[in-house]
Amino acid sequence: MNPGFLLRVRAKITSGFGGCRGLLSFNVLTACLLGAVAGVLPQAADVASPIQFKDVTQESGIQFVHTDGSSGRRYIVENVASGLATFDFDGDGKVDILFLNGAPLPGVGAVTPAPRNALYRNEGGWKFSDVTATAGLTNSGYHLGVCVGDYDNDGDLDVYLNNFGPNYLYRNNGNGTFTDVTAAAGVGVGDHVGAGACFLDIDADGDLDLFVANYVNFTLAKNQSRVVNGHPAYVGPMVYGPAASVLFRNNGNGTFTDISRESGIAAHAGTGMGVVCADYDRDGDTDIIVGNDAMANFVWNNDGTGHFKEVGLFSGLAYDAQGIGQGTMGVECGDFDNDGQLDFHMTSYQKQWAILYRGVGRGMFDDVTHTSGAGAGTYNQVEWGNGLCDFDNDGDRDLFIACGHLQDNIKLWDDTASFEARNILLENTGKGRFADVSARAGDGMNVKLSSRGAAFDDLDNDGDLDAVVLNSRREPTLLRNDSPGKNHWIRIQPRGSRSNRDGIGAHIKVAAGDLKMVAEVHSGRGYQSHFGMVPHFGLGQRTLVDRIEVHWVGGRTNILENVGVDRVVPILER
Repeated sequence: MNPGFLLRVRAKITSGFGGCRGLLSFNVLTACLLGAVAGVLPQAADVASPIQFKDVTQESGIQFVHTDGSSGRRYIVENVASGLATFDFDGDGKVDILFLNGAPLPGVGAVTPAPRNALYRNEGGWKFSDVTATAGLTNSGYHLGVCVGDYDNDGDLDVYLNNFGPNYLYRNNGNGTFTDVTAAAGVGVGDHVGAGACFLDIDADGDLDLFVANYVNFTLAKNQSRVVNGHPAYVGPMVYGPAASVLFRNNGNGTFTDISRESGIAAHAGTGMGVVCADYDRDGDTDIIVGNDAMANFVWNNDGTGHFKEVGLFSGLAYDAQGIGQGTMGVECGDFDNDGQLDFHMTSYQKQWAILYRGVGRGMFDDVTHTSGAGAGTYNQVEWGNGLCDFDNDGDRDLFIACGHLQDNIKLWDDTASFEARNILLENTGKGRFADVSARAGDGMNVKLSSRGAAFDDLDNDGDLDAVVLNSRREPTLLRNDSPGKNHWIRIQPRGSRSNRDGIGAHIKVAAGDLKMVAEVHSGRGYQSHFGMVPHFGLGQRTLVDRIEVHWVGGRTNILENVGVDRVVPILER
């Protein structure tokens, strides 16, 4: 058959269904049709979603306002800033929040006081106190990505910041303060544009190594902008070209060694944005998955000794189902269909869907965006932070997607898009399907700003997962989970003895009756952010967990049986 005819047929069919693109095949076209229908079927606006989010930003006491340092010169770092982290920095059992900030760029002039990051201590009752100064996190650099982990195994959580300009490692002193140990530890990265970062144990030796993604080969002197229909606009990443990432091996004495070349990580340059480290092929070691902007994603396969090979194409995670490289932003990991396989969700640019990749075993993945309905609402948005989380505790993972365009004047040449946008909430309805409930999920989903990083944790210790969103050039959004259901839950808190202290990289299985779920402990995930170090499992109406298995990095396994619900369960490695 004439290839031109096939292309014209494909164009005719896809033009009416949100612009599905790709290779003409029955399966692909069926997926496009199903996904398009799932995305446009009307939802009953008067029927409340089982997930409800309340905007509690105003009463929280948080005064942070993000800056991207923009002056009209359109430096590429402006539109990708910034991520955030949720973690318990002082060990009081409450999750705190670290917001990352930009800094003035040339053309802005002097700004007093200088913008800085903001660490907010959780005081309980949805009240937060700014403890940035007393904690010693007052650096005023240009911050993009963050990860958290106990790199020295001394019992508290340390912070690594991946920046435009020098990076920083802050050691937690255990008394509510931090010390800058970047130079002493040897983890500084020079003139670069940072992205996501992750602590992980690459060689199962019990201490945390450090992966640092880089975005583009950009400096202020290289800055370019473009004109779209007579209006100034930011250029894309390929104008500057990709950059290689960096891998540091932990020497076990408070210092690190750059092993980027000998590990294989420096072999391929990319445009890294979001990063997550996970054992995607279930061979017992931790691999690295990097979302690249405007090119193929990377999957760095670990051979178990800390040597890596890039296998994105072979895994199915490099491209979408049509063989197209996405403008990938955030990368998230979780088992959305409870089949025991890790799945990956990646956010993308406008005129692309956010992609859901389903694990099918043996380290292979299928793009199920359309057949699952996971692309609903995303096609005409620029999406950033993402979370595969069970917000209603019914035993399956829902999807939260943070949205906002990166062109602040997009309305001047595209009246279908806007710089500020509402975020998206997709409820997992079971059996591998999602429904867009954004309009029915409470006033928290009505907030219309330009979001970037997003984090998800139980901020009020009431047993459900709340959300925090960093918004470009504005105040953040705190969303309290007020879901009305009385479903049960359990949270697993690994404590490593021979493995790293927080069990980063541990693979956890939970079985409760007919429900079987898996999760892993991550440091760094989503869009340049960090959250969820204590894995959360919704249980529905089940009142007993039959079995918990923790498979530690290094091969050891702990098993607990007949565990009560609605509690945090610490598990010590034995």
